[in-house]
Amino acid sequence: MSTHHQLFTALFSKHYLWLRQRVSNTLGCEHSADDVTTDAFVRLLGLQNLSDIRDPRALLSTIAKRLMINNWRRADLERAYLATLDEEPANTVSSPEEHAMLIDTLLLLDRLLSGLALQAKEVFIHSLFDGWTYEQIGHQLSISKSRVHQHMERAYLACLLALAE
Repeated sequence: MSTHHQLFTALFSKHYLWLRQRVSNTLGCEHSADDVTTDAFVRLLGLQNLSDIRDPRALLSTIAKRLMINNWRRADLERAYLATLDEEPANTVSSPEEHAMLIDTLLLLDRLLSGLALQAKEVFIHSLFDGWTYEQIGHQLSISKSRVHQHMERAYLACLLALAE
């Protein structure tokens, strides 16, 4: 058995129940707590040097918090998407596969634009998804065409930088 595997097994044995209880207290759902806790340990397993971990509980808590935030963000996006679907005609409803792909795309877009101001995100979305001109966006958001252009430049740059990573 490799040292990495031994270290992981020791960390798992010592901290799994503690983390699961902590996540369960936060989420109020044991099934979701199982998922988040398991995902946290999968992330831990992917780390190169487990022997460098000084405070495993702090690391596991941080990983679990990030996973829960990502889950909440996904749920928020999915609720917004479903609310938008309720406004669409019945013949435009997507398949479950298309629905999942769209949610994943929205999450990726949200991550790509995470550092931008809300108005810049709005400008980008109106331009790309609604097909609005800069003039239409400026009128809708009560900003100048040049300000719309600045927001679009920042949004494209954020996407390029995030994709380059």
